[in-house]
Amino acid sequence: MIRMSSVQGHIRTLSFRFVHTADWQLGKQFANIPGDAGAVLRDRRLDAVKAIAKLAVERGVDAVLVAGDAFDANAVADRTLIRMLDGLKAFAGDWVLIPGNHDAALADSVWTRLRERKPPTNVHLVSEPEPLSLAGGRAVVLPAVLQRRHEVDDLTAWFEQAETPPGTIRIGLAHGSVPECLPSNSAALNPVTASRAAAARLDYLALGDWHGTLEINSRTWYSGTPETDSFSSSEPGNILIVTIDEPGEPPEVERVPTSHFLWHSEEAEVRSIEDVEALNRKIHKLAPEPVRYLLRLSLSGAVDLDTRARLRKCLNDWGALLHYLDVRDHELLDEPSDDDLDRIDRSGFVRTAVERLQSRARNEADPDRTIAMMALRRLYEIHVGTGN
Repeated sequence: MIRMSSVQGHIRTLSFRFVHTADWQLGKQFANIPGDAGAVLRDRRLDAVKAIAKLAVERGVDAVLVAGDAFDANAVADRTLIRMLDGLKAFAGDWVLIPGNHDAALADSVWTRLRERKPPTNVHLVSEPEPLSLAGGRAVVLPAVLQRRHEVDDLTAWFEQAETPPGTIRIGLAHGSVPECLPSNSAALNPVTASRAAAARLDYLALGDWHGTLEINSRTWYSGTPETDSFSSSEPGNILIVTIDEPGEPPEVERVPTSHFLWHSEEAEVRSIEDVEALNRKIHKLAPEPVRYLLRLSLSGAVDLDTRARLRKCLNDWGALLHYLDVRDHELLDEPSDDDLDRIDRSGFVRTAVERLQSRARNEADPDRTIAMMALRRLYEIHVGTGN
């Protein structure tokens, strides 16, 4: 689609608009999210492809550029490939996909399997570092192609020598880490020079690998993954819509949220029933649509058995409402009160057993300390209930 605009009497016909996305990681197993919750997350990543296609149509873009890791691994199931190709159909413009470190263009890879399925001509599966002309020659994509999982050299270096026709918008497409801008543990391999856009006369450099949306400089961006996939990602769940009016003009970059599922990590200190009630209100405020939320909750403090029982009921309820709840309570200690023990039994053999369990639970040297504490909790729930 050619967009014409007038600025100070000058008619511009070279506007090029595209979606920058990356790190779909289709086929991701989510082994840390058990059961149906993990299966739904796997399918949702395929739904994200359809959502991107729909946005591309609605926003009238010329192309969708996928900066690597479209797939989580080269061994993804055929079902994933078929559903991905089906998801692309809704947008008839150009799709440009390059390999990433998860789906490198090996001799036998997901890319060879995709080509065997003979995708439509608007789907460009790039496996060689060669210029690709788009939109009737108005733009050229320069791809950096990972032909193995890890490289120590910067595969974008060839962009500087790449010739393109005069007046053409130059766009780099790469998957890797910018060492000076990312944590050191994420930038050791597949390096990309931060100044590459300027050195190679690029109008825009579209990057993948970092799962959060990140601006390196005005012409160099990470789009991040379109569907959030972990509790640790920073600014994930977006695509970028990039508009370049003509060569040399600054790109206009728009961040568009696309993630269906929202992942959050929260910490809370619990010492009383009032703290449990406050935690309940906090989660309610955080997750107005609970079914869309995954929550990792780290708890600390010290509670008596009555508070522990109330907390357990609260978290059981939220576990049913949220898509997934991961409770980490190893720093939440039990301190049974005399009232707790009286509620279980004031005298007799049960009280004797309770006192012995309490003694063992308080003894840090007892190898069965944790078991004793769990037994006390269970006795409390049997004899008293959960605080209702």
